[in-house]
Amino acid sequence: MSNQLFFISCPKGVEYLLADEMATLGLEPVRNAPAGVWAKGELSAGYRACLWSRLANRVILQLDEIDAGSVDAMYEGVLAVDWSQHLAVTASFKVAFSGQSQVIRNTQFGAQRVKDAVVDKLRTASGERPSVAATDPDLLISARLHRGRLALGIDLSGDSLHKRGYRTEKGAAPLKENLAAALLLRAGWPDIARQGGALVDPMCGSGTLVIEAAMMALDLAPGRQRQRFGFERWLGHQPELWLALRQEAERRADEGKSMAALKFAGFDQDPSVIATAWRNVQRAGLEGVVHVERRDVEALELDAQPSEFGLVVTNPPYGERLNERRQLPELYRQLGASVKRCATGWRLAVFTGAPEYGKYIGLRSFKQYKLFNGKLPAQLLLFNVDQASEMIPRDGAESGVLLPRVRNPERAAMFANRLKKNLKLIGQWARKQNIDCYRLYDADMPEFALAIDLYHDWVHVQEYAAPKSVDARAARDRLAEALAVIPETLGIEPDRMVCKQRQRQSGVSQYEKQGASGDFMTVHEYGCQLRVNLKDYLDTGLFLDHRPVRHWIQQHAAGTRFLNLFCYSGAASVHAAVGGARRSLSLDMSNTYVRWARENLALNGASRQAHRVEQADCLKWLAQPPARGEEFDLIFMDPPTFSNSARMADVLDIQRDHGQLIRQAMARLAEDGLLIFSNNFRRFKLDAELEQAYSIEEISPATIDRDFKRNPRIHRCWQIRHRAVFRR
Repeated sequence: MSNQLFFISCPKGVEYLLADEMATLGLEPVRNAPAGVWAKGELSAGYRACLWSRLANRVILQLDEIDAGSVDAMYEGVLAVDWSQHLAVTASFKVAFSGQSQVIRNTQFGAQRVKDAVVDKLRTASGERPSVAATDPDLLISARLHRGRLALGIDLSGDSLHKRGYRTEKGAAPLKENLAAALLLRAGWPDIARQGGALVDPMCGSGTLVIEAAMMALDLAPGRQRQRFGFERWLGHQPELWLALRQEAERRADEGKSMAALKFAGFDQDPSVIATAWRNVQRAGLEGVVHVERRDVEALELDAQPSEFGLVVTNPPYGERLNERRQLPELYRQLGASVKRCATGWRLAVFTGAPEYGKYIGLRSFKQYKLFNGKLPAQLLLFNVDQASEMIPRDGAESGVLLPRVRNPERAAMFANRLKKNLKLIGQWARKQNIDCYRLYDADMPEFALAIDLYHDWVHVQEYAAPKSVDARAARDRLAEALAVIPETLGIEPDRMVCKQRQRQSGVSQYEKQGASGDFMTVHEYGCQLRVNLKDYLDTGLFLDHRPVRHWIQQHAAGTRFLNLFCYSGAASVHAAVGGARRSLSLDMSNTYVRWARENLALNGASRQAHRVEQADCLKWLAQPPARGEEFDLIFMDPPTFSNSARMADVLDIQRDHGQLIRQAMARLAEDGLLIFSNNFRRFKLDAELEQAYSIEEISPATIDRDFKRNPRIHRCWQIRHRAVFRR
């Protein structure tokens, strides 16, 4: 069986790590999916993934994808599979069914119909047939229903691969083994281990993080101690192939013993939890390698660690276990004080479902990763334990508000003076325009590569990722100086400052959720009310640079039929509605932004019947022939530069695809209508053939407001009309 298709599932948020891991195991990633990866490869690579994947939940060998538009169609599709290649008549099986549709609304019913088809296919003339086993079946059949299609496969894993076999007991709030491995990879543990660094978990619970770290460093296969895999009683199983992989794993385990000089330690204040951790260490075969003992966080010492550097990694309580969130600030302070006292030069990684308490650690996080602990949104916060990252209390240690240390007061003063100058000039302009959200600073000084936006009495700071030519520590120092002076200079409270790092984005990552505060505020723009969220997403829900375009739409929308493609939070639709548009249609593929756009329109009193917002893949919607009588007088289209969202039918590349998008949009534009097309791809070139087909005028300079004059290439914008229409 060569070049098979596999679906490998994983915890949500780990997909990109899993794709990288699959590539190292001999599988070729095809595409990422929510909580999993599709990949191609030989059966041996599938076996290897079962044995060696530290991140996967399940490895499923794809058999077929069938029509499940009706119950009968699904039954016939399953019946058509040659099950005799996979399951003996005398064997047992189980169907794991997931997903729902309009015709199959119950997973038990779906599993029953798949089971019926398998049994009917294999039933002999004498009535002999396979049996169904709820536990320990000979074969586990995976059936995943999505958008009217059923993916059928053989679950090669059996039980979930996160179950390594060493943890039969659990602490108060167990961390799954594969999620622990993902945290260690994100924290850079493999590189630290290769350099001889040590690892300590000061709140280790049942020891999962420290055990996974040791297995990773010692090259121990995660599946090495598992008693059984799902493929072992599958008729397509190749025992010789599997035996060779097991022998290789044992050889690598013997060679990994040379890394046993590395130090791994776990501490916890609960003696019963430490007892559980110790038994887990023994079952993992790491006795004498991993040390665990009862010790409070404030008593953390690394005297048994000879390394000059290493990783402190922990998953502290974040409310669910303590039930009293008011205890958390002191716990996080103790953690910060301990690592600053005894782990200078190390890295600290904190995985928490309460990232807002990270500030009490007293260090500035240089990286944050969004993950999930089960269904609970969480973040992995990474810190460098050094003076440059250290934060100091504002107005006394009891204030609970921390600010970075300033290492270069003169440079910080120059930055503060620039902010004061901008606040006077741009702030005065914004007040006259009746605008309370605007860009104050945009990398005006090369030393401070920041974009600073004011949203009423909040400040939103975005740090542009420093080029590789800039020393990472120098970049941290400059950001620390900026964050220290911004609140006082702008006259805001430090807890009303939100800081993010802005890197080059791919796909729809700029729209992905990064937090779960749910904190929205309302800002005003030319009489429109708009909801923004400064904390939970990289962008806030309002593209400030498009303010002039929105204002133009508001001034020219009276009586029009308005279409907003890739509508995001619907701000342009709000301006059209406030400007008197007769009706509007706003489309976006994200349900989150569809809800957001509806809320924005409702906030401004727009009729939901006249101003509709619908969830749709704009590429697919535009590709369909326009409905009869469906045309618009004014269309706004501001697509992303690139998108490969799992929700989209195709990959969007704006440079490659803009011509087709514009032609399809023009097919819906009234004879005397206007299309406003914009994008923010810096190297964008408009297709010359479009200028032969339509009347096109670039209006980019007129769409750059006072606060963005320092960055005039932030976007480009065109007005496009049908050729037969003369300019008004």
